[in-house]
Amino acid sequence: MPMFKQADQVSYHLAKLLIAASCLISISLSPHAMAQTKSVLILGTATPGGGFPLYGEALAKIVNESGTGILLEPRNTKGSTENIPLLEEGKLDLARVAGEPAFEALGGIGRPPANLRIIAAMYATPGMFVVRGDSPYRSIADLKGQAIAFGARGSGLPILARYVLDGMGLDMERDFKAVFLDRAGDVVQRCFVMAGSRLSGVVAAAGRASRR
Repeated sequence: MPMFKQADQVSYHLAKLLIAASCLISISLSPHAMAQTKSVLILGTATPGGGFPLYGEALAKIVNESGTGILLEPRNTKGSTENIPLLEEGKLDLARVAGEPAFEALGGIGRPPANLRIIAAMYATPGMFVVRGDSPYRSIADLKGQAIAFGARGSGLPILARYVLDGMGLDMERDFKAVFLDRAGDVVQRCFVMAGSRLSGVVAAAGRASRR
């Protein structure tokens, strides 16, 4: 299934939650109070080119065409690790956050516990170590000492990779030549230029697998 169709389907279910919430607000508030209620919600996504902005645009399209008075405005950010403090500061109303950063923020790992709430789980995004098909590397251990792009620094991918590598007794900075990207979309570009660069692999996230 194409990625944009997956985003549309999952966005539809989350959109129904937002629309249902708006209907409850409509029932419980007077017209005057409704006029004073904020109707524009800012949705934090991530850097251009990745799945978060794609999902945010699909979700906003569904919500904004629902006729409920809610307008969802997607906003590019640096990703999960920036979205969490922006939510805490009230600069975002909603945000996409990967599981690992959310786990650490809500659990108070390395920081005070975040007073945030998860309203919906969207879809599983398994992390992958990707190499070219003609690469000699066949395991993560084979990549030791090589230059690896661990994703955009503000995204959840570096945190996911850290957990995986820690379980293998490896360290991202010590055992690899860690490269961090400016934008999530650069991962795709890196996959195509690996042969002509010193980069041996990239870490990427995948949506739900589909059968053809």
